[in-house]
Amino acid sequence: MTTMVSNLELLRRIPVFSRLTPSQAESIAEALEKRRFRRGEVLAQQHAHSDLLFILLTGRVRVTSTDKCGRQLVLCKLRGGDLLDEMSLIDNEPHTATMQAETHTDVLTLGRTDFLRCLQENTHVAHAVMVRLVQRLRQADRKIESFALLDVHGRVIRSLLEHAEQGPDGTMVIREKISRQDIAKMVGASREMVSRVMKDLEARGYTQTDASCQITLQGPFMQDFL
Repeated sequence: MTTMVSNLELLRRIPVFSRLTPSQAESIAEALEKRRFRRGEVLAQQHAHSDLLFILLTGRVRVTSTDKCGRQLVLCKLRGGDLLDEMSLIDNEPHTATMQAETHTDVLTLGRTDFLRCLQENTHVAHAVMVRLVQRLRQADRKIESFALLDVHGRVIRSLLEHAEQGPDGTMVIREKISRQDIAKMVGASREMVSRVMKDLEARGYTQTDASCQITLQGPFMQDFL
């Protein structure tokens, strides 16, 4: 009973499930299991099948796609409140990407049968899942557009903007540590090329990186690229 109550409390914190009635939430909570993944552990492997929905509570998960030559592209990063792998559960196809914990990550898992039942019985959840899928599709469209229309310089700039958050003083800051290699995997370029672009942006006064690797987008960046 304690586990069920705990899962119920956790479920209510997830936006997708926030509009469930008490009885609906209790029914789903009974089918949930809590799991913890250590940094570097894989939640789901590209091309493999899975029957689990992952509901991300805490931590950060990197979603990557790898081609036959071993080249890796970072598609996105997911955080608390996100759902992982709902697409595979809906169409029963293999994972299109690998999902790996970047930090210690806590999740709730829900089996495919219970997830599909949840969608059928709860229109609010079904609508929220559709909205998230559309958001992911739009994000994929923007990435395709970047590769088709922008050079490496432009793709790096767009990636910085996507990761930046507005601070209390109005400046745009990338607080999470992001390496040149990480950016390279996001924009489909070599680390050396990304390093050259970042040095150019710093030299032109667009960005500043402090000792903790926090990147601040300077005033000229805002004027020229926002």
